[in-house]
Amino acid sequence: MSARPASGARVKTATDTVMDAPNLENPDLYINRELSLLAFHRRVLEQARDPETPLLERLRFLCIAGSNLDEFFEVRVGGLMQQVSYGSVQAGPDNMSPTEVLARISPIAHALVRDQYSLLNDEMLPALEREGIRFLRRGGWTTAQKEWIGAYFEEQILPIVSPIRMDPAHPFPRVHNKGLHFIVLLTGEDAFGLEGGMAVVQAPRPLPRLIRLPESVSSGPHDFVFLSSIIHAHVGDLFPGMEVTDCYQFRVTRNSDLFVDEEEVDDLLRALEGELPSRRYGDAVRLEVDDTCPPDVVAFLRRRFDLEEASLYRVHGPVNLHRLMTLPDLVDRPDLKYPSFTPGLPARLSQQDGIFEAIAAGDILLHHPFESFVPVIDFVRQAATDPNVLAIKQTLYRTGSESVLVDSLVTAARAGKEVTVVVELRARFDEEANISLASRLQEAGAHVVYGIVGYKTHAKMLLVVRREGSSLKRYTHLGTGNYHARTARVYTDYGLLTADPDMGEDAHRIFMQLTSLGTATKLRRLLQSPFSLQKAMIEYIGNEAKAARAGKPARIVAKMNAIIEPEVIRALYRASQAGVSIDLIVRGICGLRPGVPGVSDNIRVRSIVGRFLEHTRVFYFENGGKPLVYCSSADWMGRNLHRRVETCFPVLDRRLKRRIYKEGLEPYLADDTQAWLMQGDGSYERAVRSADRPVAAQNLLLSKLAETGTRRTSAKRRRRSRVA
Repeated sequence: MSARPASGARVKTATDTVMDAPNLENPDLYINRELSLLAFHRRVLEQARDPETPLLERLRFLCIAGSNLDEFFEVRVGGLMQQVSYGSVQAGPDNMSPTEVLARISPIAHALVRDQYSLLNDEMLPALEREGIRFLRRGGWTTAQKEWIGAYFEEQILPIVSPIRMDPAHPFPRVHNKGLHFIVLLTGEDAFGLEGGMAVVQAPRPLPRLIRLPESVSSGPHDFVFLSSIIHAHVGDLFPGMEVTDCYQFRVTRNSDLFVDEEEVDDLLRALEGELPSRRYGDAVRLEVDDTCPPDVVAFLRRRFDLEEASLYRVHGPVNLHRLMTLPDLVDRPDLKYPSFTPGLPARLSQQDGIFEAIAAGDILLHHPFESFVPVIDFVRQAATDPNVLAIKQTLYRTGSESVLVDSLVTAARAGKEVTVVVELRARFDEEANISLASRLQEAGAHVVYGIVGYKTHAKMLLVVRREGSSLKRYTHLGTGNYHARTARVYTDYGLLTADPDMGEDAHRIFMQLTSLGTATKLRRLLQSPFSLQKAMIEYIGNEAKAARAGKPARIVAKMNAIIEPEVIRALYRASQAGVSIDLIVRGICGLRPGVPGVSDNIRVRSIVGRFLEHTRVFYFENGGKPLVYCSSADWMGRNLHRRVETCFPVLDRRLKRRIYKEGLEPYLADDTQAWLMQGDGSYERAVRSADRPVAAQNLLLSKLAETGTRRTSAKRRRRSRVA
C-alpha cells in the first residue's frame, strides 16, 4: 500500500523510521480487510503446492482454495459492488473506498485463479496419473468407454436435462449461482423451421460431477470422467437435426448475502425462508468461462450478466474446482492421505462412569480435534435421560443438518424437561439447516428463540440444571467453536466443562437476556459482547503497558482467526510502544502492521495453515506474574465485539492455564513448518524450517493428545465405551 500523509504526524512506510509522535489513526498503519483475506487464500493455495503434504490432501487444499474464493466473491466482493452501486464512499481505518478496494482485488484474484489452474494442470493431474488416478479426456476415450459413457448419458442425464434455446419465446434463462452451464452455438433449422442460434444447457445439479468408469471399460480402479465432459461430448443429442458448432462451459457467482429488515418483520424464521431462494439469483459478481470461449460469446455473456471485464475469469479446466473435493473420498488410497487418528480423552473422563460426576470433580478442558468431541455429545445425551436434570439451555449457530446433539435435545423436550434453544438463523450458508432444526425442536416442545434483533448470537454455551439432593446445581459447557460433530474433527477449538457456580450463574443470566427483555446485568466471570468484552480486552492490554513502563515483565500472546477492530489495534500499538512483548497468532485477516519502527516494533504476527483449520481464540496476559487466560467465541473484529452476542470465559484452574499456554500457544510460536510470518507491508513469508528439529504444532499435539493409528488397547476401548 502506498503511503499517505497524515495530518499532525509524520509516519512513513513500514520499513522506514517513524519520526516524531506517530498518529495511531494514520491509514498507513492499517491493512485492508479484503486484501488481508486474499493473502490468507494465497497461504491455503500454497499448502496445496507443498510436496510434503500427501497428494490427495493437496487436492483438498486446492479445492478449499477455490471454495474460499467463491465465498469471497459471494460475500465480500458482492458487498463492495453493492456499496459502489449505492454511491458509498465510506472507508475503513485503511481509508480505502469500496471502488479502490475492488480495483486492488481484481489483479490479486486473477493471479490466484491462474495459479490454481496452473497447479491443477501442471502438477496435480500428472501426479495423480502417476498414482493411477486418471481423469479421461474426450479425445482419449476408447470405443468401449465411449459406448459406456453414451449409455450413461442416455440413462442418467438426458431424462433430466433441459436445454433452453434463446429466442423471443425463450429469453436467456435465470442462471443459478455457481451452477455449471454451457453456452451452445447452433446452425440449421429446428422442427418449427426456426434458424439456429444460441442455447444454454444447465448441468443437472443432483448428478455427481465426477463419474467413475467401471472396471470393464477402464484400465485401472481409479479412472474418472467429468460430468462436463460427458455433456460436452453428447450435447448434440439435445438438439436433434441441428449442428452444434461450439460449446463452452461457464459459471456465474452471485451476491449471496441475505437482507432481512428485522425491525420490519414479525417472524424472522418465515422472513428468512422467503429470502433463501433469492440467494440463487442475486446480482452477478463474477463470470468464469472456458479459456477457449471466443471474444464475441464472452462479450454476449458479460452483457447478459452486466459485468465489466475485470469480473471475467477465463479458466483452463473445470469451472468449479470445488467439485474435485469428492475425489479423496472416492479413492481408497490411505498412503495418499493424512494418517488416521482417534481423538483422545482426558484421563478423568476415562475413569469416571458418569459425565456429571467427572465435571463435579473439577473443570475439564477439551482440545479439539486432538481430543474427542464425544464428551460434549455425552453431556447432552446423559442430561436428556437423567431424571434429575430439570432444564437444558443451549445456543446453536452451526450444527449440521443431522445432529446427534439436536436428537438429544428433542429427546429431552419430549421427556418433559425444560429445553430452551437459541438458534441463530442467520448463520451464513447454514440458514436452511437451522430453520429445519428450529422447526423440529419446536415440534418436540422445546422453547426456541432466535436471539436479539440486530445482533447475531455467536456465543457457544450449554447449560444443564440438575437437582442434587435438596438443591439445584448448574453444569456448563463453554466453547470457542460450534456444536458441530463433523467440524470438531477438522477445526481446532477449546471447550470447557465446568460446575463452577459463578460460570453457571453468568451463563444463566446471558440465556435470560437472550430469551426475555431486560437490561444487561453485571457478570461475575464471563465477558460478553457487545457489553464488556472489548472494554476488558483493552483494559488488560493497557495493564500490560503500565507494567512495561514500570519496568516489570509484560507479555501478551493472543491467538484468533482475525483482528481488524481499530480500537484494539491502537491499544496493541500503544502497548508495543511501552515495551510490551506481543505475539499474535492470527490465522486469517490481520489489519495490524507488525514491526513498524516506533509503533509496533515489539509485535510479531504469524499464521498457521495446516491439516486442521485453526479456530481457537485464546488471550494470554502476563498480569504481573499471575497470568490471565481467556478463551472466546469472538475474534477481535468489529462485528464480534459490537454487533454479536459473544462470550469470553476465563480459565481459572492453574493446571489448565498452564496447559493452554503449553499446548495452545507455545507450540504455535515455535512452529517453523506450517507457520507464515507477517511482514510490515502485509505480505507473508514462510518460517525458515530448522534442519535439526523442525516443529509442526498440529503434529506435535496429535502425538501428545490423540490416539494415533488404528490400534488401541482393550482397556482403552472399555474406558471409551462408558463415555460414548
